[in-house]
Order: sequence, then structure tokens, then C-alpha cells
Amino acid sequence: MAGGLIFMGVIASFLGVAEAMVVHGAVQSISNSYRAYLLRDNIRWDVFGKIALGSLPAVIAMMLIAYIPSKGVLFCALGLLPILLWLPKELIHLDVQKRGHAYFCGFLATGLNLVAGAAGPALDMFFVKTDMLRHEIVATKAITMFSSHVMKILFFGIPLIRSVGLTTLPPLWFFIAFVPFAMLGTFMGTCVLKRMSDVGFRKYTRWIVSFIGIIYVLRGLSLLGLFP
Repeated sequence: MAGGLIFMGVIASFLGVAEAMVVHGAVQSISNSYRAYLLRDNIRWDVFGKIALGSLPAVIAMMLIAYIPSKGVLFCALGLLPILLWLPKELIHLDVQKRGHAYFCGFLATGLNLVAGAAGPALDMFFVKTDMLRHEIVATKAITMFSSHVMKILFFGIPLIRSVGLTTLPPLWFFIAFVPFAMLGTFMGTCVLKRMSDVGFRKYTRWIVSFIGIIYVLRGLSLLGLFP
């Protein structure tokens, strides 16, 4: 559940923001598409269809703004995402199974994915409080994030290639070599998922991404010169 968040932070430390977005999108597309395939019988296509429609306004808005964050802003945005998981249920109760909520989920998740490079915690906010089973949550999230990452590749990749070509991206062998590792990690994660309970799944998701978020916020403040 936190793999995309961790990976984005790692590659953003070594690459430019636009390059990191493209690499992250490519690798996460592989892992998420494979995860969706492994759990294909659990995908809630009715929910995904509404999320996809809701994502279109976010893509159009980001194309008009054409904003690329600095690394400091990127890390702060990544680190603050887990806060969404701790909002009191009495204050805000989002359920992706509801039509209006699903549209908003697509808009918010796609927007965050194009700004912060990851949107897992935002998706969790819509999923973890539903009565969906953990396999349905992970499968529907996987196909949703696959689509979102493809949009991210196009959004950042086309301008990047037009300006500097492929020179600033990792070589082709990097992406080829990553395929089996991404598939292996996804398969192992699915095995762990089968051993967890629905309650434990929701509980550990919040704590894991929150710990990662604290590290990212400190990193972002440091890059912005606001933290030693």
C-alpha cells in the first residue's frame, strides 16, 4: 500500500522532478497492472468507471496550469499526504462506493498524483472506511493507480522529451531490469495480503504511511532551507 510513496521519495533524491515522475509512473504502471491482473476477479469496475470520469477535470486543469514542483515542495507534499488518513470519521466520511464520492476521488487522486507523484493515502481515505473487502480495495486501487500513472507519464514525459529528449532519463536496461523485480515484489505483497485480516490491513496501512510521511516532510523542509 505504501510502495509508490517510498519509491517516489527514493528516485526523487537522484533525478530531477520531471524525470522522477516519468520513471515512477513507468515502474508503478508495471507493478499496479500486474497487481490488478493477480486480483482481477476482485476489481470493482463500477467504482473504477466513476473514478476515471472524475479524473478528467484534474488532467485538464493541470494541463492549463503546467506546474512542476521543486524537490522541496514535492517531498513536503508527499509527507503531508498521510494526514488524510487521520481525519476523524465524524468530520469527514468518504466512501468510494457512493457516486459523488467516487468522482471526487478520481479528481483528487489524479491531481495529487500529478503534483506529488503519489496519491495512495488520498485513495486510502476513500477506501479504508468502506465495507469493501481488502482484496476489492487493493484490486480497485491497483487499476485506478495504473490509469493515473499512465496519465502522469504522458503529462511529464511529452514535454520532457520535446525539450531534452531521452538524455536525462535512465537507460532502457533500467526499465527492462525492473520488470521482474516489480512483478516479484507485487506477488510477494499479494501473498502477505492474503494472510492479513481486514482490520489489521486498515490499521497498519495508516501507521506505515504516516511514519514515511514524517521522514518526507523533514526532507522537504531541509531542501527548502527551513530545517537543518
